[in-house]
Amino acid sequence: MRISKEAEERRNEILDTAEMLFFTKGYTKTTVNDVLQAIGIAKGTFYYYFKSKEEVMDAVVLRFIDAGVAAAKQIAADPKLTVHEKLLQIIMAQKPDTDRKSQMIEQFHQADNAQLHQKSLVQTILRLTPVLTEVIEQGIEEGLFQNPYPRETMEFLLITSQFLFDEGIFKWQPEEIIQKIRAFIYTMEITLGAEKGSFDYVFQMFE
Repeated sequence: MRISKEAEERRNEILDTAEMLFFTKGYTKTTVNDVLQAIGIAKGTFYYYFKSKEEVMDAVVLRFIDAGVAAAKQIAADPKLTVHEKLLQIIMAQKPDTDRKSQMIEQFHQADNAQLHQKSLVQTILRLTPVLTEVIEQGIEEGLFQNPYPRETMEFLLITSQFLFDEGIFKWQPEEIIQKIRAFIYTMEITLGAEKGSFDYVFQMFE
């Protein structure tokens, strides 16, 4: 007997199953039929929610990123926090805090999941940039930063950090990472027009 489920529950079931298959078989080797068989649903049911496997992949990636972005928005909107407290907490909110999240990040680095990895990096940049820009604009208003291009600067910094410090892309030695973190902090201070040493807490996070 076919079990009828609420739309949101069914959609999440498809995403959960697809996510599991993407991370066990690899995205390129997983087919829509694999998802159908794992859940036990008809092809028409799948296509009611998603147009293609790629659309499912997009949804899996966005669901993964949304939790960190939601936390960032809540932090940015907190009037009790200073600009630097907001930046620090937003950065911390993006770090893996559960075994599942750590496992997902590890799977992103597998060769078969290169497309998932790329989409996760791009969507993280696109979705976090507006939130961080808001915080930087607050810093500009308070005289902490001097920068006429806050959004574009945050894009540059996010792109740099997302790719340069991604262990799945570069295999830096520990001493190389330390040097690059120092250089990144220096770049942050220069590009944002911040006081020297004001971002030292970023380096302390990695110690």
